[in-house]
Amino acid sequence: MSKEKYEIGDIVTGCVTGIEKYGIFVSLDNYYSGLIHISEISESFVRNINDYVNIGETINVKILDVNDNDFHLKLSIKNIDYRINKKKRTNIVEVGSGFGILKDKLEEWIGVKEKEILSKKI
Repeated sequence: MSKEKYEIGDIVTGCVTGIEKYGIFVSLDNYYSGLIHISEISESFVRNINDYVNIGETINVKILDVNDNDFHLKLSIKNIDYRINKKKRTNIVEVGSGFGILKDKLEEWIGVKEKEILSKKI
């Protein structure tokens, strides 16, 4: 098995393996793993790291430093498009207002249930 050669400045893909108050742990391959320190997540204040990534999520990361002896990388997602699968926004389609739909269906549902109960008594 050959080890991949990582270079400072490269943007590579990794899997989020852990989240702590101080940063995000990312596995890049069978050898290398890294940490995205909380200061390398966003230009703005990061209140909750879980707002940015989830454990098991595959993300793009930028390499800031490489330690080939320990197979450890310092990583960043600041100022890059780190999301691989962006959540798609879906429009909510309104089907009616309030409880009107329930009111309209109530008599039908009562009738179905009544027939079901009467058929069990026979």
